Amino acid sequence: MIPIIETKSLSEQKSHQEAQLPAMLQYVSERSKFYSELFSKHNIDISKIKTLEDLLQIPVTTKGDIQNHNNDFICVAPSKIIDYITTSGTLGDPVLFPMTDKDLDRLAYNECISFECADSTSDDIFQLMTTLDKRFMAGLAYFLGIRKLGAGVVRVGGGIPELQWDTINRINPTAFVTVPSFLLKLIEYAEANGIDYKNTSINKAICIGESLRNEDFSLTILGQRIKDKWDIKLYSTYASSEMSAAFTECSEGKGGHHHPELVIVEFLDEENKPVAEGEPGEVTITTLGVEGMPLLRFKTGDLCSHYSEPCSCGRTTIRLGPIVGRRKQMIKYKGTTLYPPALYDILNNIEGVTNYVVEVFTNDIGTDEILIRIGCDVVPENFEKDIKDHFRAKLRVAPQVKFEDVDVINKIQFPELSRKPVVFFDKR
Repeated sequence: MIPIIETKSLSEQKSHQEAQLPAMLQYVSERSKFYSELFSKHNIDISKIKTLEDLLQIPVTTKGDIQNHNNDFICVAPSKIIDYITTSGTLGDPVLFPMTDKDLDRLAYNECISFECADSTSDDIFQLMTTLDKRFMAGLAYFLGIRKLGAGVVRVGGGIPELQWDTINRINPTAFVTVPSFLLKLIEYAEANGIDYKNTSINKAICIGESLRNEDFSLTILGQRIKDKWDIKLYSTYASSEMSAAFTECSEGKGGHHHPELVIVEFLDEENKPVAEGEPGEVTITTLGVEGMPLLRFKTGDLCSHYSEPCSCGRTTIRLGPIVGRRKQMIKYKGTTLYPPALYDILNNIEGVTNYVVEVFTNDIGTDEILIRIGCDVVPENFEKDIKDHFRAKLRVAPQVKFEDVDVINKIQFPELSRKPVVFFDKR
């Protein structure tokens, strides 16, 4: 069932958020050392901030702020903390996020309505292919959301295709929660072992961590390769520990739906000014209803466009387009501005490339240089030239290429303490 607020007009959604804003500002002013000092330093009278537009008076919060002052953001005593979560540390040191009982209820609500957005019901059985350990929020969030939905869940975790297929055969789940690239590994294993994967109980996959769509909402090469092999429904999601919320696609596949009852979202340029609809901006969030560590105007580092026309699914909320890159991962290469996803999309479509990692570093003349380390079982003749020709055709420039053993690249992608594959290394 769609929450009523998500079918109201955008102006009504805005009014709903503005009604919650004073309590949020008062809460962080009284309980957050960081925000009370921020308000004092900038002479901000929070009683005068009544509209979403008034939020522009408050400086943004950055990842660096949280990393450098983590404890100053925490708003509750240790006795109220139920669960301790850390971010994955993709762009720096992991950040601690304490969760209260109320925060866990909020997390469950978010995932429940997100699964419903992705056409899920209490009749579904989810095969959960993400970890619940290693201080990871996502696996816990999905479990709580599935439980609130009233659906079944099988906690298999990541990897081990043999165990995944054994689970499918034993329990007949209807849906996956997974990193989409792992679906290709499942298909590869099935084909190698005579498994009729096209005739199983699985009908959909809620996909996390990797983009399935281009900016025009067409499937990426990764998404299309999955669909060409296995015609199940694919739903893309965007989420982060910092917002304790998610933007999930409906069956229309036209962007992730906003939950205005949970998060105020802005889209800002490099000068922290709002961008126009349809233009890429940095996703900036203010959490609503968070007790442990609420955030005010937090810049996620993720760039995407947003759209406001109502969706035919019945929701009228803002929709987030595919993430085009992360602000800090922007590469200026031979006069061309690139983000890593553009490189991944090309590599995923080159036959013979088994796996890869992308390294960016500063060369001896002080500019960005790109090295792609490619894992191949066999390196065909002229393969390096073919790869570079693919890049020149799509991006006008070609990076350095180095061929290595598949197992070597696999070990780089999956460091011992990592909770998800790492394919981008910024050494600048």
